[in-house]
Amino acid sequence: MSIETGLQGKVVIVTGAGAGIGRATAVGFAKEKCRVAAWDVSEVNAAGVTDDVKAAGGEALFQKVDVGNPKSVADAVDALVGKWGRIDVLVNNAGIVRDAQLIKWKDGAQTGMMSDEQFDQVINVNLRGPFLCTRTVVPHMIKAGGGAVLSTSSVVGLYGNFGQTNYVATKAGLIGMTKTWARELAKYKIRVNAVAPGFIATEILKAMPEKVLEGMIARTPLGRMGRPEDIANAYVWLASDAAAFVTGTVISVDGGLVVGT
Repeated sequence: MSIETGLQGKVVIVTGAGAGIGRATAVGFAKEKCRVAAWDVSEVNAAGVTDDVKAAGGEALFQKVDVGNPKSVADAVDALVGKWGRIDVLVNNAGIVRDAQLIKWKDGAQTGMMSDEQFDQVINVNLRGPFLCTRTVVPHMIKAGGGAVLSTSSVVGLYGNFGQTNYVATKAGLIGMTKTWARELAKYKIRVNAVAPGFIATEILKAMPEKVLEGMIARTPLGRMGRPEDIANAYVWLASDAAAFVTGTVISVDGGLVVGT
């Protein structure tokens, strides 16, 4: 049975589209013949992303955007609507990590802690960013008669993680915002969902020591790390007509990690 996604010609924003899950997501929507606005704070991968989107069958627009800056977001949305006239899907994917223990203690004395800067940087990108992007985009979805807002949470937002107070707070916060927005925006035919990835083989994880990677795989019941495309596929489905009755949910795409924890 084939699934009609209803996505052809839709205008999709993917934040953090320069690499990893974001880039795979941009390409995933391009395969559905979407018009994809690839947002990233760096222009380093701009040409590569736009080339990938075009090669996959979509239209491409790269925009340099700082998702934690309201003017940067507003300017990008205005330019996008000016070019393509509407916004149908927003994927809040941009995120950073600044890991540290809340308090590090050794031999009866404090030897470290998570700094204000480390906390604030992650909150600004991972939580404030989706808030600003969604608040700015939603009025255009309302005018267009509906849309889909999707956000990248994490399995650590469900069960916590050592040394990631800031990151876990943002990913848990995204779950709360997703459920709240689903309630508030349903009357405008805007569906709001989140995906909680497990261990995904992005460049950052691939650079970790082999022993660490083996430990991640051992904790995953399906016996492998996820691919960025695994997450992209979930986003494409959630944005499609096939998921027309799905809103306010968090889908774990983790190879069974939460079940096996």
